[in-house]
Amino acid sequence: MTQPLKRERRTTWLLLAGLWGLLLLLAVWRPLALPDEGRYAEVGRWMLMSGDWLVPRLNGIPFFHKPPLLHWLQALSFATFGVSAWSARLVPAVHAGIMLAALYLAARTTTTEAVARRAALMLGTSLAFLLGGQYVNHDMLVASWIGVTIWAFALSFMQGDRPHASLARLGFVACALGVLSKGLIGLALPGLVLLCWLIWTRQLGKIVRLPWPSGLALFALITVPWFAVVQSRYPGFMDYLFGTQQFSRFTGSTFNNVRPWWFYLPVVALLVFPWSLFALHQARGGARRATADVSARAPKVVALCWLWIAVIVGFFSIPHSKLVGYVLPVAPPLALLAALGWQHCFAERRAAQVAFAVVCGLLLIGSGALSEAVGRHSRRVGTQDIATTLACQANPTDTVYATGDYPYDLPFYTQATQPMVVVQDWPELRRTAGDSWRRELFEGVNFEPLAGQVLQTPDVLLKAALEPGSWLVAPRSVASAELGAGWVIVDRGNARDLYRSAPERPIAAEDKGLPGCDHQGRQQRHQ
Repeated sequence: MTQPLKRERRTTWLLLAGLWGLLLLLAVWRPLALPDEGRYAEVGRWMLMSGDWLVPRLNGIPFFHKPPLLHWLQALSFATFGVSAWSARLVPAVHAGIMLAALYLAARTTTTEAVARRAALMLGTSLAFLLGGQYVNHDMLVASWIGVTIWAFALSFMQGDRPHASLARLGFVACALGVLSKGLIGLALPGLVLLCWLIWTRQLGKIVRLPWPSGLALFALITVPWFAVVQSRYPGFMDYLFGTQQFSRFTGSTFNNVRPWWFYLPVVALLVFPWSLFALHQARGGARRATADVSARAPKVVALCWLWIAVIVGFFSIPHSKLVGYVLPVAPPLALLAALGWQHCFAERRAAQVAFAVVCGLLLIGSGALSEAVGRHSRRVGTQDIATTLACQANPTDTVYATGDYPYDLPFYTQATQPMVVVQDWPELRRTAGDSWRRELFEGVNFEPLAGQVLQTPDVLLKAALEPGSWLVAPRSVASAELGAGWVIVDRGNARDLYRSAPERPIAAEDKGLPGCDHQGRQQRHQ
């Protein structure tokens, strides 16, 4: 490797590190978004607090909607950096960094340093990276591992007649981590993409030469233990996770977020906008010229990228339920195609380099503004405003009731040490509830009936109002008269009000407070 190339690569890594640092900075600014960030951050916090690393729990109830990798890593992050929205977002941010690094390494192996750097910068300045990479859910994790799986196997197959064994084993490991991130799509999507690509490029015969024994052993070592142990403890778990939450959600029409079949076409364009316009140029005729002076491998890589996008967008366009995060795995190939399209349009023209830098700067500013707008909305609908009051005035043994809806973020902010009592007409909801937070709670109780003690009917509020040490959180739309006599308003938030029971139990100031009571709240409490 020449000295100039070493300097170029060092510069690229510094630029990518700067983009990842900006992502971490954006992750500090805003409170948890509801419902996803409140839900998943709290599952990770509860795992750390309870010491139960086997069973993910929401409000103390088993939560088997997804496999546990996100929750494990968040619990580790909380143990290392403390419980905060930022440490919750560190997990998807790390995976966004893995996605960025994998794209750069794969692109420079198959194209040139200039194209690889531009592809990585296009991805690193996109909404997919700067916003998707700081959002707490499973999507960035599975997108990252799907990407690593596809790159590793594709590069393995491009080494010659016999696939590169170490790269293939890396692919098996990444595939296993994808399954632990979000289930079967971590296996099905990269497998389908690679199968279509091998057929298209006439390399299908190489499959038999993969290191199957060692690869499958690695895959099983990573994936099988957790599923096997949970299934042995909770019969019906596998059917619920893979049958109800994955297969039925894919084929059914009764789940939330129903969107038309074309929903992902504009979404994909926006994920890496405006760079995605250059990918369209690459598709419209610049393909041969854009790759002719790049690398002998580039045509195969271009075919891989287009098939990657088509297979994943087509796959997720089939179900009625659609969410933006589902197609995050297409961001890396889209960025590489865009970089090749740019290469054809502008090559290394100086004016184009200046324009590229200006657009990158505008995108960074825009991402910061959009992140702030999301934060303002989260403050309007979240419970951060009343959480400090509750955390600093409640006793750890007090009981918190929630009615009207489920305040996902409240236990995270207060760092509650026991579940809330969620008040609804549960017998009726078991017959009529659709795809909602209510269903995810009472379906969890099916696995562990004793956990159902935290799901109570409205009549419990009449008694709780007369007992000291009771707190109630209700939406602003619920009038105090509807709650029954005995509840005293303590704090009015933007979206919810906080009440306590009328008979206040005398507690010494030093005994009050949940772990989430911050320094400012403690000062206010003693004033």
